[in-house]
Amino acid sequence: AQMKHWELAPTNPAQLVKAGIPVAFTMAGLKNKGDFWANLRKAIQYGLSETEALKALTYTPAKLVKAEKMLGNLQKGAVANFIVASGNIFQNEATLHENYIQGYRHVLQPIIEKDVRGVYDLSIGTPQVMYQLTLKGKPESISAEIERASDSLKVTPKLTIQGDLITLSFNPTPKKPEAGEMRLSGWANGKNWQGIGESAQGQKLNWQASYRNVMAKDTTKPTPAKPVAEVGKVVYPFEAFGKEDLPTTKTYLIQNATVWTNEKEGILQETDVLVSNGKIAKIGKGLPTAGAEVIDGKGKHLTAGIIDEHSHIALYSINDNQNVSSEVRMIDVLDSEDIDIYRQLSGGVTSAQLLHGSANCIGGQSAIIKLKWGESPNKMLVPNAPQFIKFALGENPKNGNSGFGNTQRYPQTRMGVEQAIEDAFVRAREYLEKKKIGGANFRKDLELEAVGEILEGKRFITCHSYVQSEINMLMKLAERHKFKVNTFTHILEGYKVGDKMKAHGAGASSFADWWAYKFEVQDAIPHNAAILTRLGVTTAINSDDPEMARRLNQEAAKTVKYGGLSEEEAWKTVTLNPAKLLHLDDKMGSVKVGKDADLVLWTANPLSIYAVVQMNMIDGAVYFERVQDEQAQAKLREERARLIQKMIQSKSSGAPSQKPSFNKPRKWNCCADEGTRLQEQE
Repeated sequence: AQMKHWELAPTNPAQLVKAGIPVAFTMAGLKNKGDFWANLRKAIQYGLSETEALKALTYTPAKLVKAEKMLGNLQKGAVANFIVASGNIFQNEATLHENYIQGYRHVLQPIIEKDVRGVYDLSIGTPQVMYQLTLKGKPESISAEIERASDSLKVTPKLTIQGDLITLSFNPTPKKPEAGEMRLSGWANGKNWQGIGESAQGQKLNWQASYRNVMAKDTTKPTPAKPVAEVGKVVYPFEAFGKEDLPTTKTYLIQNATVWTNEKEGILQETDVLVSNGKIAKIGKGLPTAGAEVIDGKGKHLTAGIIDEHSHIALYSINDNQNVSSEVRMIDVLDSEDIDIYRQLSGGVTSAQLLHGSANCIGGQSAIIKLKWGESPNKMLVPNAPQFIKFALGENPKNGNSGFGNTQRYPQTRMGVEQAIEDAFVRAREYLEKKKIGGANFRKDLELEAVGEILEGKRFITCHSYVQSEINMLMKLAERHKFKVNTFTHILEGYKVGDKMKAHGAGASSFADWWAYKFEVQDAIPHNAAILTRLGVTTAINSDDPEMARRLNQEAAKTVKYGGLSEEEAWKTVTLNPAKLLHLDDKMGSVKVGKDADLVLWTANPLSIYAVVQMNMIDGAVYFERVQDEQAQAKLREERARLIQKMIQSKSSGAPSQKPSFNKPRKWNCCADEGTRLQEQE
C-alpha cells in the first residue's frame, strides 16, 4: 500500500478534479517550501491540466474562504493581486518578475527590456586589440565569454549590466594571474557599447563593442514537456489484494451442489440454485441455464454465508474510558481496508456485527456489515438493519482488567456495574418524559437518546457476560424496566441459567470451547452451546477474534463433538441463529427463495476441517474465489517487483528516499483498549 501510494500520490490532484471535487494547493506541512513548484509541476506531469492548476492556486482557495468576488481572478472590481512572469509559470524556465498586492508593486526580478544576447566585436586600446565577446544565457541572467583569435585566448569575464551601464573585467593574460585584470566601464547605445577602461597597470583604455548581428546560440534549452507519467492502477481497497474493478451483481446458476438450506427441506442433494438481482431466485433440479453464468457445484456443498454475531474487525478503535458511552457509534470508525475482511471472506464469512469493546457498562452502538471487500464503509452497512448496542458485565467494566489503563474509574465492583446500568435507565426514563413535554429548554442528549431507544423497543442489547449471577441480574433489571435483553454474548456460564434465559426471551452467542483464560471463565464447558440449544435458547457461535473468524465453520463443528448436536443444528449456530439474533433472518441465514444471495461454495462438508471455500458470494456478487485469489497473489508479486524497480530507478535519478513506515495491524477483541493490541483473549 505504501509503495502504491508513493507512485500514485502525484495523480491525486488530477483524480480529484476528474471527480468534480474543488482543489486548492497549500504549503502547509511542506518541510522545504522550495519544493512547492517542483511538486506542482509533477502533478501536472501526472495528468493535472495547467488551467486547473492555476485555478487551484487562485480562484478555488478564494472560493473556499467565500472571497471569490474579490480574490483569485482578474475581473474588474477585484482586488489588484496578481503576478507578472516571463512566461508560462508552470515551466521551469519561467521567471517571476513582479508581485502586486492590493495594487502595490513588488519587484522580484527586474524585467529586461533589451535583449543584448549575441556576438560582438570587442576592440580595446590603441593600437586596438581585437576580441570576440559572446553574451548568452537568459535575458535576466546574462553570462559572457571572451575569445582572442591571435593566441586562442578564452576567458570568462565578470559582467554587470544595469540598464544602459556596463562593467566588464577580465585578465587578458590568464596564464599570468599576477598580471592583474583589465577593467572596462561604459554605456550602451542600442546594441553598440563603448566606454573607457583601465589596464592593470593604470593605463587609460578606450574600448567599444560592435554587435555583429549574429545571435549566439542559447545553450539554455527549454525543458521539453514531459509526457503524462505511466502509473499502476488504483485498486479497491487500496492495499494488497485490492481489485481494479469491484465485483458486480450477476445472474448465476450453481448446479448439482449439496445444498444446506437451513430450512424444513434440510440438506438437498445434486440441487441447483439460481441467483438473480442479488437474491436467491429459484431452488430445484435441472434449472434452465439461459442468461446465467454457470458455476459447477458437483461434489461441493453450498451454504448460506457465515454470520459472525460478535466481531471487532474493520474498526479503528473500540473502547472508551467512561462507564456509559452509548452515544458513540461503530459506523463512525469503520475501516473498510482491514485485511481481515478479505481473510474472513476466504473462511466463508459474509456478514458480521461490529461491536464496541467491553470496557464500559454500557458501550457504543454497533454496526452490522456485509464483508464487501473494496467497497466504501457506507456501502458495507446492511441497509435498514436493526439497531444494537453493547453492554458489558464482570471483570472488564469493573476495571478488573488493567489493560484499560485507568483503574480508578467508577465502577470498581460487580455491584457497581449493576448500579451504573440501573442509573442509566433511570436517567433515560426521566429524559424520555422531558422529551415528550419538549419545549424551548429541552436539550437533546445523545447518550440518553440511545439508552431511551432500548426502553422504547427501538434498540437491542447484546451483552458481554460470563457469570450466572450477573446474567440473572441483567434479566431482572430489564424486566423491572419492561424490556428484554436480546443477546448474552460469550455467556460461558449460560448452561447454568438457560431455563431462565428461555423464559426471559434472551438469545446466546457463545464461544465453542474457550476456557480458563481469566478468572470468571473457570466454569466454562464446551457443552454450553449444545445445552442452551436443547433448552430452546437461540444460540450462535461467535469469534470476538480476527483470526478465529476465518474458521467459524470448525468452531460450529465442535458442538457436534461436545453436546451431540446434529450437523444441521451445528451449522445453524453460525448462519441462521445469528441471523435470528440480529433480527435479519428474513434476509439471510438460510438458502431460501427471496433471501439475499449470500452464498458460500465449499469443497467438502462445511463442518469438516478439510473444507475449503471455493467461492464467497454476497448479494449476488462474488467477493472471493479461490482461483482468483491464486491469480491475485501472482499479480501482487509482479506489481511489487515493478514498483521496486521503479523506486530503484527513481533513486538513481536523485530522488530522495526514506524508510517505510511500520503500521502494526489493529487486532481488536473486547479487552483491547486504545493503546494496546490483544491485551487479553476473551
